Amino acid sequence: MSDDQRDQTPAEPAAEAQPQSAVPVGPEPEPIRFFGTTWVNHDGGYGARRVGVAVGALVLAVISAFLLRFSYEGLEIGNVGAFLSISVVVLFAIASSIAFVKTWESFSCRQPPSSDETALKGLKAIGFIGSLIAYFLRCFVEAPGEKLRRTEYEHAAAEFARRRSSRTGNPAARRPKRKK
Repeated sequence: MSDDQRDQTPAEPAAEAQPQSAVPVGPEPEPIRFFGTTWVNHDGGYGARRVGVAVGALVLAVISAFLLRFSYEGLEIGNVGAFLSISVVVLFAIASSIAFVKTWESFSCRQPPSSDETALKGLKAIGFIGSLIAYFLRCFVEAPGEKLRRTEYEHAAAEFARRRSSRTGNPAARRPKRKK
């Protein structure tokens, strides 16, 4: 590199070179899928995102229902028998209803990691239409999972404010208490 080229490179400002202060501002809100943290103040296109998620979930559910219908017709063309055809319909109906209920419950309370949720992942994958319908319906009220995360965030913010307000300075600089 020549001297002319070195002279033309801009120098970094001193403010960018210094690290940001490590003072905690408070608890950070947990992002929600498709919404990020726009649910906190309902800004950044929150309403449009809710409409988009609702429409997307409904469209995907309808497309999925048509695909399942075509696969059922394939079973009928294959002449597999009435028992298997009915069993497939019942299986998807039960799996969809279980997936709907479990998805709906996940919007209002957190499941422990060692719960039945891991055992039901396959069943929820089969009944994905139920999960899509739960997302569609929940978007009419709020972002899916917003109430749960808002409660947790407000509790964490209140705890942070309580902890910060009780501090009155550097405890190492205090005088020791007198003994009576």
